[in-house]
Amino acid sequence: MLNPLGLSVYVSTFESQMFNLEALKDKNSYIFTSFHISEEINDAYVGKAKAMCKWLQQHKFNVIADISPKTLQIFGQKDPLHFAKEMGVSVLRLDYGFDVQEVKRIAKQIPVAFNASTINLANPFTYEAQGLYAMHNFYPRPETGLDRQLFETINQAIKQNGSTQIVAFISGDDILRGPIFEGLPTLEGHRDLLPYVAYLDFIKNSSVDQVFIGDVSISSEQLHMIEDYRANRVITLPVRFESNYEYLYGHTYTIRIDSPSGIMRLQESREFASKGKMIKAQYCSERNRGKITMDNEAYQRYSGEVQIMRNHYPKDERVNVIGGIVESYVPLVDCIKNGDKIRFVKSSD
Repeated sequence: MLNPLGLSVYVSTFESQMFNLEALKDKNSYIFTSFHISEEINDAYVGKAKAMCKWLQQHKFNVIADISPKTLQIFGQKDPLHFAKEMGVSVLRLDYGFDVQEVKRIAKQIPVAFNASTINLANPFTYEAQGLYAMHNFYPRPETGLDRQLFETINQAIKQNGSTQIVAFISGDDILRGPIFEGLPTLEGHRDLLPYVAYLDFIKNSSVDQVFIGDVSISSEQLHMIEDYRANRVITLPVRFESNYEYLYGHTYTIRIDSPSGIMRLQESREFASKGKMIKAQYCSERNRGKITMDNEAYQRYSGEVQIMRNHYPKDERVNVIGGIVESYVPLVDCIKNGDKIRFVKSSD
């Protein structure tokens, strides 16, 4: 099973997040938090932060804590290792202000995460570490997230220098974190994507090992879809079918291993064709990206074959457009590989 989805908690929102954390208690789940968010800091901050960490430690959460020298000053600490022990932190993410020698010293004593988004690609790094994580930033301000090319270049450099775990963030879809409330993704291209879509993009199209929600919460629907994929490796596709094709809902299909780049052919639909049932021509229209089609009787022995469009294709009188993936899930066509399993589900929209 893939690594579980990591969640983020924050001192200012922790009380409201505890309900969502109940299901993850005593499962060694990973939690990310930051201890140097300026807008959170007030007279009650330290006490609340300690209470939060105590609760997380009691319920066996692994806490990855983002700290800086400013954090140590706020908590009256001089050594990051002492801070980690007092707060029950499992992994220290060392942000700005720590020099290389200090990071190396700390890494020998406790697993560390370094800021993957800001590494110097011209100066490869090596650490003797108990555990090493390359944890990317998230970007609250729109237009500042990483672009895909830079992201992949960074990850390739990291992978060439050891077995480091690469961690990245996706936005939530329920309660977004302030002060901007426009998502907390690593990639700018993920900012407005549903969590399930962004999650699969990382898992299927990148070298990311662990995905975290950056925002305060994720909807139960999106979490269920992610957990279902983790357990079964079947990609759920919310779709809308024409009424006489609704019998295709709820079944698992395989993308043919020899599907071309623009069209995904459903392996099991060959059974429909081999039974000789002739499909009447109807709904013949442009086959846009994300549309689902079935060959009709004009294609003779291919009648009944089902395809999903990765690219745009023109209208063909031999092909019925029988439905389509719901618009917000259309980017999933770039995540589905030949040989993958998919399942059509009825859209709740």
